[in-house]
Amino acid sequence: MTAEPTEFEPRWPAALAALLAAALYLTLPNALVLGPPFVRYLVPALELAVLIPLAVTAPHRHVNESGRRRKAAMTLTALISIANALSLFFLVHQLLYGTGVQGRALLYGAFSIWATNVIVFALWFWELDGGGPPSRLAHPKEPRDFAFVQMTDPEVAAAGWRPRFEDYLYVSFTNSSAFSPTDTMPLTRWAKLLMMLQSSISILTLLLVAARAVNILH
Repeated sequence: MTAEPTEFEPRWPAALAALLAAALYLTLPNALVLGPPFVRYLVPALELAVLIPLAVTAPHRHVNESGRRRKAAMTLTALISIANALSLFFLVHQLLYGTGVQGRALLYGAFSIWATNVIVFALWFWELDGGGPPSRLAHPKEPRDFAFVQMTDPEVAAAGWRPRFEDYLYVSFTNSSAFSPTDTMPLTRWAKLLMMLQSSISILTLLLVAARAVNILH
């Protein structure tokens, strides 16, 4: 089997995930959005203002990617992270003290926050592991922050295999649902702390949602 070229990696899976995060933000109840109602459109608009130029002008992550484009990608991830963190704060407040939002609306909002949390951490894992996609492409043998099975057991890896965004999305999903690493291990302190933070957010969201669901059913 001929190995795939290693000088670039497609951006579209990550761009599609970021687009989904923007769409999920639009579904949130007003009580989970900071400021007046129009903010629910402003935040996705800011995200799209960063995402669209990146997707159009740089559809692939290259070995020689400019620092400006990588900073733009990290800015996009930070925007999604901040917006989702604020929504989580308002969700916790509403679940504990709020009375103005119907329970089912809060449950739907909580699902959007949880799903966005999966996307956010997948983007961070993808952007930071081993210095980011450009660095991983340029230095495939350098130490990494995550150990995938294909890296620890080359016999199960396809020729030319390397982690892409979809692999980090899977890691993020399993960490958010199992609250622990599954088949991919964090190797560095920042990776462990980031996974611990994600699990904590997921546990908090799901526990509060479960408590609210019990109240609705009763």
